[in-house]
Amino acid sequence: MEGYAGTEAEFQVMIPAATPGHTPDVVCLFDREAALIFTGDTYYPYAAFAFYTWKRRTRIQLATLLEAINIKRKTVFEFENIPFSCMDSEISTPTARGGQTLVRLKMRNLLTRAVLDKTFKAGEKFKEPDLQSVPVSYLYSDGDGSYFLDQDNFETLNLPSEVVGNALDLLVEGALLHLQKYNGNPISLQLPMFVELEVSEAEPAVRGDTSSGSGTKIARLETGLEIRVPIFIKQGEKVKITTESREFSGRA
Repeated sequence: MEGYAGTEAEFQVMIPAATPGHTPDVVCLFDREAALIFTGDTYYPYAAFAFYTWKRRTRIQLATLLEAINIKRKTVFEFENIPFSCMDSEISTPTARGGQTLVRLKMRNLLTRAVLDKTFKAGEKFKEPDLQSVPVSYLYSDGDGSYFLDQDNFETLNLPSEVVGNALDLLVEGALLHLQKYNGNPISLQLPMFVELEVSEAEPAVRGDTSSGSGTKIARLETGLEIRVPIFIKQGEKVKITTESREFSGRA
């Protein structure tokens, strides 16, 4: 049972179909397991109601709970009030009678980027984190941070290095990407799968020279990032880079 008490935090419910226009008493208790709502001395099926705040009558969405056994790769969830992304999951089914099914998760802390392994019972539940992805474009960087333009409201955002990370190696002015927010606060940048950058420096190709590694050479891109490219790539050409691996993917 969960109790909802207080003044402005109190809730009311509306029965949209059964009795139009009728608003019952303030909801006192919500039985999550039985999916029932208790209003005074009567239980009602949870599915029959929509929640509204007592003061503003703004729709409230109850947090969705995820069971550990349903968490797969790329699923995001909240553990100990921290958002995590699942990198891999492994289910261990008990062989002994009465044993518990366990789920081993390899997960990334979305605030610190640290990776850890944890084992949970299959039925353990987690909240979905309040994450938001906002489209932004890169403007420039200086000693005070990096500046991005919110494509929704055209507000200029100044992000610290902790949020930007090493993304500047792949960004030029005007580049489009997404900013991830947790509880309304910026936490990281989400790069597209590929970016196109110009080669600012590349040594001339030497016929028959494969000693540098299967016919590749080092090239410096316009952002300063150095990568290996095929020997036929020349200075001034634009190349496509895979952002996850930071490897050459082809000519742009």
